[in-house]
Parts: sequence; C-alpha cells; structure tokens
Amino acid sequence: MRTLTLLRHAKSSWDDAGIRDFDRPLNAKGARAARAMGRHMRAADLRFDHVIASPAVRVIETLDGIWDGYGRRLAPEWDRRIYMATAAALLDVVRETPADTERLLLVGHNPGLEELVLMLVPAGADDALREGVEEKFPTASLAEIVFETERWADIDEDMGRLARFVRPRDLDPGLGPDA
Repeated sequence: MRTLTLLRHAKSSWDDAGIRDFDRPLNAKGARAARAMGRHMRAADLRFDHVIASPAVRVIETLDGIWDGYGRRLAPEWDRRIYMATAAALLDVVRETPADTERLLLVGHNPGLEELVLMLVPAGADDALREGVEEKFPTASLAEIVFETERWADIDEDMGRLARFVRPRDLDPGLGPDA
C-alpha cells in the first residue's frame, strides 16, 4: 500500500505587482493557515517517508509554517518540475518516487494538484470528499490518497481512494474565503 498526500501552498501575497510569480511570498493569512494545517497534521499523526516540493518561495514559506505547527522538520527534495505542473507531469514525479517510500508528501500548486486528485480518484456515487475537491482545492488544503499497490510506478488513473480532504476553513472558520 502507498499513501500520497498532496498539499497546496498557502495563500500568497499580491502586494508587490512587480515581483515574478515564482518569488511571491505568503501573506499573513497564508502563514496562519500553514501553521494550522501543520497542527492538524500533527494531531492526525500524519507521517511521511519522503517529501517532494516545488521550490517556489510560497511553497518554501508554506513548509516553514507547516513545520512550525507539525513540530518536526522534514527535508524536502526540491523539484522545479512541480512548479505550475499539469496533473500528468505530477503523476510522472509520483511514479519516480523511491521504492522504499510508503508515504509521500507532494507540495505544489493548482490547478495541477486538484486535477491530480480528480485523475487518481474515481468519481463515486456518494463520495463527499471527492466532491469537495471538485468544488475547489483551496490554498493550504491537504488531500490524502491511498493506493492498493506496492510500486509507485504502477499508479494510474482511477486507482486511488481519497482518505482525507482538509481545508484551512475546516480547521478555523477565520481561515475561510470570506474571513
């Protein structure tokens, strides 16, 4: 069995119109959401054998906040391919995960992360978690997908089961879109 956890970066700042997209930092709400998600990850006892992340500034700062709340720091593998990647490109990254990894955390951007969840988890008649992702995969949200396979290379469309989908507003209403 393999577990893939997808984490979208927290809300970034648009205060400096002259800064390139890759270099945008988090805003204050994003930093709070990252710490809240880290606390949730600690409370849920989520563990990871390997972390792969986009090297964009907002992802780096999201992980700093996550580690603050999570209480432990993991050493991510920074992979430029994740920055603004399509679902297909992200799936290629997942399939390359080292064989001894059982639990992978992939940290990146939308729309690729949302599309990856919808690609990997089949549409079900009564799947409220998947419907939540279809509605929106907000910043700092986390999705956990479980696969009944022993090899990352074998993962393909409609093979996963969405075990968890958590948005910052689920943890603190003050982190919702209208707060």
